[in-house]
Order: sequence, then C-alpha cells, then structure tokens
Amino acid sequence: QVQLVESGGGLVQAGGSLRLSCVASGGTISSSAMAWFRQAPGKERDFVGISWTFGSELYASAVEGRFTISRDNARNTLYLQMDSLKPEDTAVYYCARRTRSGGYSDSSQYDGWGQGTQVTVSS
Repeated sequence: QVQLVESGGGLVQAGGSLRLSCVASGGTISSSAMAWFRQAPGKERDFVGISWTFGSELYASAVEGRFTISRDNARNTLYLQMDSLKPEDTAVYYCARRTRSGGYSDSSQYDGWGQGTQVTVSS
C-alpha cells in the first residue's frame, strides 16, 4: 500500500506562488497516474489536476494556466507549482494515486491519501 506525504503549504499573499511536494513510500509512482485534489472548509474534495504516466497533465478549469504538475519518478515525488494564487485557492491540498479506471476527477478512484498540506492565500 503506497503512502503519500504532502508538504510545502503555507500562508501567501494573493498573486504569490507556492510549490507543493508529495513523496511516496511503499510503492513507486512511475507506473501510476497521480493527482492533486483540494478541500476547502465545508466543501467537497475537488479535483485540481492529474499527471498521466505517459507524460501529460490535465487541469481543472479553475487552475488551468496557473498551476503546473510535475513528477520526478527517480525521487518518487509529485509536485504542484502554484502561481498567481487567489484567495479562493485556500484549501487543504492532497495528492493521491489513481487505482481505478473511473472518472479521473472522482476521488473514489484514488488511494494513498495523506494528511494534506494547508494552503492559505490572503487578499
């Protein structure tokens, strides 16, 4: 069972940047699609973006053009570069490994959920 640990969150002003990391143990990420989700207080967990094994990414419309997902398979690490941050990006951010073939934005298709990392964007 893979275990994922997110880090890199913090408090940033609107327009700023953060880079999140997700380190995997107990398994490798190279053979799996990996995604980022986020959950704001009182809201459902939302899809942010996915890194496919064949080297492309896909993003939610809310973050397209501002967020970039990358992976370092040698380090077993997934990244989320977040630029031009907005107050509405405030949430706990999670990474996860896709283990089922259903909708890629459906969090039930993933496992390895860690504790998440808090991102707070002030206006």
